[in-house]
Amino acid sequence: MVHTKKSPAYRVAFMGLLLALALVLSLVEQSVSSLIIPIQGVKLGLSNMITMYALFFLGTRSAFLIAGLKSAFVFLIRGPVAFFMSISGGMLSVCCMFLLFSLKRARFSYLLISICGAVSHNIGQICAAALWMQTAVVFTYLPVLVLSGVLMGCITGILLRVILPGFRRAANFFGYFDPDRF
Repeated sequence: MVHTKKSPAYRVAFMGLLLALALVLSLVEQSVSSLIIPIQGVKLGLSNMITMYALFFLGTRSAFLIAGLKSAFVFLIRGPVAFFMSISGGMLSVCCMFLLFSLKRARFSYLLISICGAVSHNIGQICAAALWMQTAVVFTYLPVLVLSGVLMGCITGILLRVILPGFRRAANFFGYFDPDRF
């Protein structure tokens, strides 16, 4: 059987590579976040670059799949509370980035989409925490998380721009780079 670069096997392999990269970035981030950022709950969001890449170049379904599988991994490693926080933030983030990305006429930059994705991720997590803990007190932490979302969204947006040529080469190899998408 011959596999062309557009075959399902290539797509599964490429998505597997992206998921593995997202998981590695997430684990690295989890290990170093407390050393770099002393504020509880603030993380770099490095694996969000993979979700953004999937959204921009592979489509909405792929972005939701990456975010969902990352959350499933969180469930296996850290349990149901962390999963609930992860899935809430991740899905809201992908929805927000998709809405901005789908406004073709506006042509929002990677940076702005990344910032909005990071802020919406933090909002999703605060809402999940409020539901889980059954208290609105957690919303007092929202200003800290919104500010950190703007800062970390800037960092991940800039990093995505820097590493995009490598992503494009990988996507070209697997036949999934469409230069007309963005």
